[in-house]
Amino acid sequence: MTSPHAHPEPLPARARRAGRTWLFAAVALAVLAVAGVVGVRMWMPVPAAPVAAAADAAPAVIAPVSLAIPEDPTVLIFGDSWTYGSAASLPTLGYAYVIGDRLGWNAIVDGVRGSGYLKPGLDGGSYGERIAALDPALDPDLIIVEGSINDRRLPADGYRAAVTAAWDQLAALYPNAAIVILGPAPQILPVEEATARIDADLSSLAAERGWWYISPIAEGWIDADNYAQVIDTGIGRDHPSTVGHQYLATRLAESLDAMTDGADGTQVAADAPAESDLTGP
Repeated sequence: MTSPHAHPEPLPARARRAGRTWLFAAVALAVLAVAGVVGVRMWMPVPAAPVAAAADAAPAVIAPVSLAIPEDPTVLIFGDSWTYGSAASLPTLGYAYVIGDRLGWNAIVDGVRGSGYLKPGLDGGSYGERIAALDPALDPDLIIVEGSINDRRLPADGYRAAVTAAWDQLAALYPNAAIVILGPAPQILPVEEATARIDADLSSLAAERGWWYISPIAEGWIDADNYAQVIDTGIGRDHPSTVGHQYLATRLAESLDAMTDGADGTQVAADAPAESDLTGP
């Protein structure tokens, strides 16, 4: 008698069952792997925030060296209408000519009315355009760059780039010259916001190069006490009067004297009107 035996399952059913078994195993392994990764990452240190780019760092400030001006120096005084001598009874009585005469300089005065780093002037171009036209053979010992109050009506965008480009040109043209930057003085009071911004930009850019910077605004050259004596608000259209130019020459000479090492003991401000002479009743 033959004992009954279970009939074997067809082959396709086995394959399906095996496939399901492997699928369940694979899913279980994937879940374990994800859990392991999450667990590991929970114990990993949080990465530090990226360090700010070097461009975002504050620019370096370089201390200027003492000014050494030789005897009988050649000095280029470059600027706008204030350097031109506007509102003086004669342009040659402007501060740039006055200080050159007092100190015995071979002074080359290059002042263009209305000119600035961005703004072309009435009698010439912008500062950069005018620097490009300077005589390479001049070889000055000292360069004083005055201004640029005429840029105050123009947008601030591009100002610092224009200043940088002009100063790069000047330094490349006369690599042996000492360069002093004379910022804008207030033509009206209170000081206009845009003029103060120009003063701050020039001060910062000069400090990055290690150049001397003179700020008539910060040093209070022109204030409520002496404004009427220094600035001609009539026909002079808010430019220094003849006496005002003499006063500016005095203050500039004092500033330059403070920058020198004092080896020769020269009093560069001699025979100049003192500030007390401008503050009378």
